[in-house]
This record gives sequence, C-alpha cells and structure tokens, in this order.
Amino acid sequence: MTTESTRLGLPSIEALESFRIWDSYFTPAHSHPGRDGTQRLYADIKTALPAIRKGRFEKLCYFAHVGLGTTTDQALEVLLKNQPEVITQPLRRWPDMLFGMIQLNPHDVPASMDALDRWVGEGPMLGVYFSGGGPAALTCTHPNFEPLLERIGELNAVVMQHTWFKTGGKQGRGESIPSELAQVASRFPQQKFLCAHAGGEWEKSIRAVRDQPNILVETSGFDATAGFIEMAVRELGAERIVFGSHLPSRSLGTELSKVIASEITEAEKRLILGENYRLLLQPILQSKVQ
Repeated sequence: MTTESTRLGLPSIEALESFRIWDSYFTPAHSHPGRDGTQRLYADIKTALPAIRKGRFEKLCYFAHVGLGTTTDQALEVLLKNQPEVITQPLRRWPDMLFGMIQLNPHDVPASMDALDRWVGEGPMLGVYFSGGGPAALTCTHPNFEPLLERIGELNAVVMQHTWFKTGGKQGRGESIPSELAQVASRFPQQKFLCAHAGGEWEKSIRAVRDQPNILVETSGFDATAGFIEMAVRELGAERIVFGSHLPSRSLGTELSKVIASEITEAEKRLILGENYRLLLQPILQSKVQ
C-alpha cells in the first residue's frame, strides 16, 4: 500500500515516529524575528509546520534574540529588552513543540552574563547560540568567551557554535572554524559543544574536532552528500552526532535524508535523530524541574 510518506520518499509514519526526532537547529526568522518581535518568526514557523508534521518531529530548538545587540535593528533590540514577554510568546504558543536557546553577544560580556542568568538560569531557555556573522559574531577563541563559558557550564547549558571551513578562508573576522572550536573545547573539557553544520567542509571538520570528545557535530546546512554520516560515525562514533533540519530555509528531504538514507544501523540513526540530543539536554532539563 502506498502511503503519503512513501510517495514523498520518506520512511513509513511508524518508522518516523520510532526515531523520536528532536531537531537541534530550527531557524525560523533566524536573523530577525520581525519588527514586533514575532511576526516573521511566526510566519516562518507556520511555513515549516507541514514539513515538521510530515517528518513526525517531536521537538525543535530555535535561537531567540533577547535584546543583546544580535541584530542591527535598534528598535527591535529595545523592544526585546523592555518587553521580555515577547521573547517567550513562541514557547507559549507551541509549548509541546518548541524549546529555545538564546543568541549571545560575546562583544558585550556583562549584558550576556545577565542574559544567561535571566533566560537560562531563571528562565526557560536550555542553552546558547554563538553566531558566525552579524553584529554579535566573534571568533570563539577570543578571551571574552571564557567568563561566558564558565557561567554556561555552571548552568549545565549547551553551546551551539556556528562553524564553517570556507575555501579561501574566513569571509568575516568574527567567524569561527572547527579547529578553533576544538581549541576552546580543550580548555573547557566538561562543557558540551555542538559544532554547527559539521563545519561545512565536513571531511576537514570531522578531523579537526575528532580528538575533542566534548564536541558533537550537527548535521544541517550543507547539501546532502554521500559519505558524510558514514564518515562521522566511523571517525567520531554515532554518539557524537546530532540532527538539525535548518527548516524552513533548508528542505526536509535534504536534511532528513542525510541520516535516513545513510548506510548505518537503525540504532545509530535513532541516536543521531534524537537520543543524543535528549541526553545532551538532560542535565539542564533536570535542573529546570528541581
């Protein structure tokens, strides 16, 4: 019998549900949520909902702006700073689907420290995101990261670091590359880091982070290519890979097929698509319950 899933080239609904997919890199209105703090964000979430439902995703993590100067829109920054309830609206609207991490600005350490206490220590957010571009971008080896990472560790929070090896070198001085993330991870061995996009040029990147067991690679953002997941499993182990969809700016088929169509075991697919991320978030989730 032909089902909607098989027509779309996806596994059966039962198989998708068995994977218990948790998405670590959901990017609705990633650079700007809209002038009122939610308009563009809501529009992108609604655009992504059909793919989320077809993929049977359980949970998705997005990266919230919290008024730290992570955009170039000063009016928006003031709004987010003065009306924090705007920031939590998406979590209240989709409480069973969404959770969040905050976008930090390492250029402003005092404000970022306050945001960590407010949004991660006392609030609903589960970790932080460091960008690779825009006004908040700063190379992760910069000394400003040290006090932030110390506080993040005390909060049991997760770090998602944007990374990318680019042909010809960095396109912006604030970008981070996987080898720099490896340097930082070696100085903070108890902190868990997610290497976003597996560093883009994934063969080079996997080798760059291989010897740092506290770095996991995230799968989204580049075109699906044969051999990526197989190499990552071989070099890192399936326990160090976390799924990200990059929806809605990437396609469900592109990102999900990286894992679903790879030549690895079903148990390894379940680790990558959800189990590893849930385990990574467990310490901070437990602290929120206590």
